[in-house]
Amino acid sequence: MGFELPELDRTATQAAVEAHLETYRLYKYLSFDEREASITSSSEIRYHGPTNETSDQTGNIAIYNVDQQRYRKEFCERTEWAVKKLPTMERFLIEERYMSKDSEYINDMNVYCFKFQPPISHVKYAKIRWKAFYRLALTLNLAITVKN
Repeated sequence: MGFELPELDRTATQAAVEAHLETYRLYKYLSFDEREASITSSSEIRYHGPTNETSDQTGNIAIYNVDQQRYRKEFCERTEWAVKKLPTMERFLIEERYMSKDSEYINDMNVYCFKFQPPISHVKYAKIRWKAFYRLALTLNLAITVKN
């Protein structure tokens, strides 16, 4: 009785992992703008009766600000943890190509020709990248399986 790894849809899984890493970069390198309570009243007339509900705009905003910052921090930590578990070459590829601050301006050719020492071929690069995406997809629960 053996364990079989699932067959993944390559294009959909790669798109999901790349989108996740894009979100990681946004959360990691862009500052979070906190919401603030509006202190000006609305000039619009509002006709309504008592609903026996109280609203706490300041409390809701404070909760949002704290929860959103915690969510972003945990998202980045979880992604970094998953990448740290990858083998050395896969981790290097993901960090250089997808997790660096300038990764939007770096293309694949730049990584396999100039970042890897010694340089590797584009075929080997594609194999390493797919293995890294496969492992990340399973670790981060982003895997999209092939429908039979």
